[in-house]
Amino acid sequence: MNIGNGDNQNVYYPQVVLSESSSWQYEINQAIIEQVKDLITLQTGNIPTSVEQMLGFYEIKNNQRNILSLALSNYTYHFHAAHGMTYIKSLTFDFNKEKLVQLEDLFIPGSNYVEVISNHIQQQIEQRNIQLLDDFTTIQPQQDFYIADKTLVIYFQLYEITPYVEGLPMFPISVFDLMDSIDENSPLSRLAINN
Repeated sequence: MNIGNGDNQNVYYPQVVLSESSSWQYEINQAIIEQVKDLITLQTGNIPTSVEQMLGFYEIKNNQRNILSLALSNYTYHFHAAHGMTYIKSLTFDFNKEKLVQLEDLFIPGSNYVEVISNHIQQQIEQRNIQLLDDFTTIQPQQDFYIADKTLVIYFQLYEITPYVEGLPMFPISVFDLMDSIDENSPLSRLAINN
């Protein structure tokens, strides 16, 4: 689908169609539409200058084992801005539970998943020599993420932890490195099965 009002403002987003139309299909599509609207508002809300260009896209990151994970991006350039700004938000749906999944839903309740993930990110920051705005300490319990095959990808927005030149920092972590913390009924557990 496309929301747009001219050559310079186009926002594309997916529409999920299930074999049997259901309230679950409606919930998925409403969540996608709401996220797209939130991204547009984030880009235009309290900014006094006019929008010169807006491009919104999506990527399907995972569509297997009854898990749909997608990333929605929005690039907007405002009149006289030094550069455009991009935001990414993602949605992960567990079709087995008919639920929009949050990061905490992937892990054993009460587990130290925040610390485990933060440690992996800290290692990658050092290994990849990523320039930071300040010392990295920890992710948020509801940090942005998506699932791609057998990988949990934690990401941050522009300027959240790194300067603009570093782009959107993404940290892929293999599900096999998280096995001690993964809830056995979560989507990550299903992806860890080799078949």
